[in-house]
Amino acid sequence: MIKSFRSIALLEGISTLALYFFAMPMKYIANDPIYVKNIGMAHGVLFMLYIAFAILIKNQQKWDAKTFAIVCLASIFPFGTFYIEKKYLQNT
Repeated sequence: MIKSFRSIALLEGISTLALYFFAMPMKYIANDPIYVKNIGMAHGVLFMLYIAFAILIKNQQKWDAKTFAIVCLASIFPFGTFYIEKKYLQNT
């Protein structure tokens, strides 16, 4: 299950970067909102999977409330899930 979470964290991080640095500029600069719709949908699904997997593996990884909060909040920020993968999931 941890391997799946690592993959989801990576994909969620990539989708966040694609949304912020490609789709949104295309929407507001090139007036083409289709990228936000498609990438945003993928990002939303990956975000929900990331949070669901974090909840599922919280006890397995023996995360306290602070660590769990950090893992969940990291999904909001660009590069956050990459940090979590490196700091909390690398050695598992």
